[in-house]
Amino acid sequence: MREFVSLKLPRVLALAQRLLGRRSEAEEVAQEAFVRVWKQAARWQEGQARFDTWLHRVVLNLCYDRLRARHDEPPADDVPEPVDPALTPPETLQAAQRSRRVAAALAALPARQREALVLQYYQELSNSEAAMLMGLSVEALESLLARARRALRARLMGEGKEHP
Repeated sequence: MREFVSLKLPRVLALAQRLLGRRSEAEEVAQEAFVRVWKQAARWQEGQARFDTWLHRVVLNLCYDRLRARHDEPPADDVPEPVDPALTPPETLQAAQRSRRVAAALAALPARQREALVLQYYQELSNSEAAMLMGLSVEALESLLARARRALRARLMGEGKEHP
């Protein structure tokens, strides 16, 4: 189990943090997800879904539970993303600012659009895998992704105009 957690934890944390916007909550979700996987491992059926897909579904459900409990409280990312140590100090500052802007714009998207982007871009799932996790057809996912990208772009472009 230790090896399994070591292997899967980074992706689980990344997924939860992108959806929730809070590192501390993401850590709690990851812990709960691994407990659930441990307790329900016997229920997973190899032919129905890949194990990673099942794990993602557990994490998504836990994130949804937390998002519903917030009552539309805006997420605040309490831990910035790591920045490439090879960058110069000004580049590091720019990268950190860009990361915060993208995280804020992503957090402001509707939940389904945010989920689609996180699964496809950050979790690097194929469109068919992301669509299956979301209970959508591939065409519906692609449409959702297109709307999400447009909304994200509009938020980032609008923010750039306000802050020259």
